[in-house]
Amino acid sequence: MDLKLNGKTALITGGSSGIGLACAKTLFMEGVNVVIAADRDLESAEAEISSSSEKSGAKVVAIKADLSKGESFQPVAEAVIEKFGRLDILINCAGAARAGAFLELDGQDFLNAWTLKTLGYIRMTQAVLPHMIGRKDGRIINIIGAAAKTPPPTFLTGSTANAALVNFTKGLSKELAPKGIRINAISPAATRTERAITLARQTAQAKGITLEEALADSSSSIPIGRMIEPSEIAALAAFLLSDLASSITGAEIFIDGGQTPGI
Repeated sequence: MDLKLNGKTALITGGSSGIGLACAKTLFMEGVNVVIAADRDLESAEAEISSSSEKSGAKVVAIKADLSKGESFQPVAEAVIEKFGRLDILINCAGAARAGAFLELDGQDFLNAWTLKTLGYIRMTQAVLPHMIGRKDGRIINIIGAAAKTPPPTFLTGSTANAALVNFTKGLSKELAPKGIRINAISPAATRTERAITLARQTAQAKGITLEEALADSSSSIPIGRMIEPSEIAALAAFLLSDLASSITGAEIFIDGGQTPGI
């Protein structure tokens, strides 16, 4: 399937690990110039992306940025445009939230999650939109999470951030559609990343069980019996970013192995 993404430029926040890194590698293999913005593991991620394809012909750039700080976003967007002269794609993927029993969490735990993920996605979108609107073309994907619809009791910090971002994605899509810009959300269930191990460890502590038991519970709650692979999310992202999905905007698509109930 020819996605015709060759020559485009993508900015991926949180692109140095996990889902963001998988998206970066997939787009790079499609010939997309990839810029990852994160605050750690930049050199190793840049090398891993570059080595993922010998035939890509695209370039990889890593920008160190603390995306919990409001002043970080505009310089990142400007750096991408200065380097490549265009910014076609934004994938928002930077986010972290502490899991735990509700009474063991405090207001700062919620604020940290909302600031990095919810406000981070909003701020980065605001930073890139003037350029996209000027070109009358742009594609944005927000990596959110199935917890927005089915919030676990030990992950209210993340699930509340996710729910707000679903609302943001759907609402903004109506404003952007006439401007030639599409925005969609991908909501995975538990995904096989380092972040999933951290969350499982925190969940295990909250429930008084072992890490192995928490990981087993996470997998067994997914009907297909395993965690989601980052590469599966990246493949869907690439399709949604292509013109093959030109009529899809304002959508939230679940990659959850059949976990999310309801219709």
